[in-house]
Amino acid sequence: MRGIDGGPDGEADGERHGGPGGGERLTAGRRRPRRTVRAAGATATAGLVAVGLSLAACSTGGTGSRDEGAARTDEVASAASPTPSPSATAGPQSAKRVDPIELLKADPKLSERVKTDLKPCAADSYPVDASYGNLTNAPAPDVVVNVMTCGDGIGIGTYVYRNLSDGYENVFAAEDGAVYATIDRGDLVVTKQVYAKGDPVAYPSGEDVITYRWTGGGFTQHDWVHNDYSRSVGEGQGLEPAPSQSPAG
Repeated sequence: MRGIDGGPDGEADGERHGGPGGGERLTAGRRRPRRTVRAAGATATAGLVAVGLSLAACSTGGTGSRDEGAARTDEVASAASPTPSPSATAGPQSAKRVDPIELLKADPKLSERVKTDLKPCAADSYPVDASYGNLTNAPAPDVVVNVMTCGDGIGIGTYVYRNLSDGYENVFAAEDGAVYATIDRGDLVVTKQVYAKGDPVAYPSGEDVITYRWTGGGFTQHDWVHNDYSRSVGEGQGLEPAPSQSPAG
């Protein structure tokens, strides 16, 4: 992709290092200085013979200027060859931005607890993240919305909205304590923090990572992983209680 590097003086590889015909020229070139030293006291006739031999070498297929020009033409043609461009569908796709706060407030599937906690942290800044991507094979990108607490950023609800002709529809909701969802190569990945009794809010005992895949008009669980965290990390720190668990919406 960076092109073809030439030598510092523009010589072709065959001229400097050999190749088809290259070795023959190198041998002749190395003989010339020694031949010149031995011919320092020679007659003009010997000089003419040397010139004749040089011309004969060029005319019998040696690596003269004609060969060097051909090699450079090949290099230029190779460097000028167009690089295949990736398919247009492989690049990032545009997504129409929506107001996630409006989606949440108009969603009848939101629990009263989440609606009550859905307040700005400062001015009109809400603790809400929005991600766009293809989850349901809809004509337009789907929207994943995560709602968190203001103080510690703990997830209290995650939702997936599918773009239909008459607006967005809630096709997934999870309102467990400490939940967060992301899009990973067309899958919905939901992470839920697991708290044991007495765990501070900043140090859960582990996590469940659940992968959902859109199948037959709805999300079905495709994979599940549980991770246990080290109990020695953060021991004795954090006095806030663990977030309460509530059923998934």
